Amino acid sequence: MFKQASPPKPVFRTIAVVLAAVVAIAAPSLIYATDFGLSAAEFAADGDSTLRAAGYAFSIWGVIYLGLALYAVYQALPGTANGGWLNRLAWPSVIAMAGCGLWLYASAIDAKWATIVIITASAAALVQAFWRGGEVSGASARQTIFILWPLGLLAGWLTIATAINMLTVLTAWDIITPDSAPIWAGAGIALVVLIGLAVTNRTRLLAYPLPIAWGLGGVYVAEQADKPTLALAAVAGAALLLAFALFRTLRPTREAVAQS
Repeated sequence: MFKQASPPKPVFRTIAVVLAAVVAIAAPSLIYATDFGLSAAEFAADGDSTLRAAGYAFSIWGVIYLGLALYAVYQALPGTANGGWLNRLAWPSVIAMAGCGLWLYASAIDAKWATIVIITASAAALVQAFWRGGEVSGASARQTIFILWPLGLLAGWLTIATAINMLTVLTAWDIITPDSAPIWAGAGIALVVLIGLAVTNRTRLLAYPLPIAWGLGGVYVAEQADKPTLALAAVAGAALLLAFALFRTLRPTREAVAQS
């Protein structure tokens, strides 16, 4: 019997993924090189008194950018099969990657409302795609390395970044007051952890919760001196998420047990 060939990849979609990856990866360098507007740190400084992460936490972007570059190249290769996870994630990844670049420009011009819309839409597009796709255990090794892990890392980081961005803007707008800040910050941490647990449980993708836990660790480092209770909540949430993620992703699936 002949192996059925996969349907051809849509050319426009393939090009859109590459262009969106270029936008995401090149935007930070372009903004820095042209000294355009506010830096991300300057933008956050206007309202980071409610919840912030240590600066080192944002170094994860180096890993994410590398993964996005590999993903963009891989999905464009003639030998890469179309269908499955590529069909589910390609267009959501275009929204998310383009959103990463657009967010930097929105923050540079201090368009606070736009940063909320952009980062929320970016995170929602990718997380919803993973949610609808379900368990990733049936993916091939190549799909896992070049599609699921790069986009899973991006989705996880956008999840916690959305919460921090929203708290930052609401604080800058004085909607969050110093008296209510601990409640808002605690609720933000709890919501991020709950989303992380739910998506990890559904997808069994370790790449998704790792950046969330990394970001929560950054919150602990940044807040442990001035807000020890909040810092403890962050590190406890990170530990819970990591423990559950390891249990859920390393535990054999029902199909694997049935075949053994």
